[in-house]
Amino acid sequence: MVFLIMKRELFDSNPILKLSFDFSLLVIDYCEQLEANKKLVLSKQLLRSGTSNGANCMEAQNAESKADFIHKIKIAAKEAEETQYWLWLCAYAKSYPECKILIEKVEEVNKVLGKILSTSKKKTPISYLMSFFIFQWFGSFLWLRFEK
Repeated sequence: MVFLIMKRELFDSNPILKLSFDFSLLVIDYCEQLEANKKLVLSKQLLRSGTSNGANCMEAQNAESKADFIHKIKIAAKEAEETQYWLWLCAYAKSYPECKILIEKVEEVNKVLGKILSTSKKKTPISYLMSFFIFQWFGSFLWLRFEK
């Protein structure tokens, strides 16, 4: 029980985890409707991509480095884009249940993931300083090598 409370606090304190988890639950419900209507192929595709972006966001919380975090969030973003494609197919195909709310929610997920990626890719002042020193060291190293 304590484990569930701890995880719930993690979801409540992290907007992308909460958003992607809630979206995954909506996708599960929608896929059950698709399966009831014998729309099995799209249901399976949508279920996989629609729930995996949340799993990738969760996995990113335990990234080994900033680069690993960015990589996992990029995967989540790709899965969200794929989900959006499947939802568009459902929206435009005849005899499929209404999915307008899901399309709005996946667009929201995409925006948050995009913001996380753009923020994460920004260099911090210390990384600029390190880049400067590495460049200076490497430049002087090359200069000495070619001067001989």
